[in-house]
Amino acid sequence: MSKCGVRMVVEPGSTEITKTGAWRTFVPVFDQDKCIKCSLCEIYCPESCIHQIEGDFVPDLDYCKGCSVCAHECPRGAITMVLEDK
Repeated sequence: MSKCGVRMVVEPGSTEITKTGAWRTFVPVFDQDKCIKCSLCEIYCPESCIHQIEGDFVPDLDYCKGCSVCAHECPRGAITMVLEDK
């Protein structure tokens, strides 16, 4: 149970200590021309691995699980999930 009383398997942001590994299937690709800089991707990312760098939102692929929450929350469709080429 979390500090705020919500039941969960692990705390949000748990991949900050453990890298994703080889199990991720999809990776987010950001179209910066479509992005309106609303920050919803950064806010809703369950692992807090999307950061604004020099004005562009960029996922940290060492920690991204490929869950697609960012793509679902983007109001402009600026994020697409593509099969990761390993």
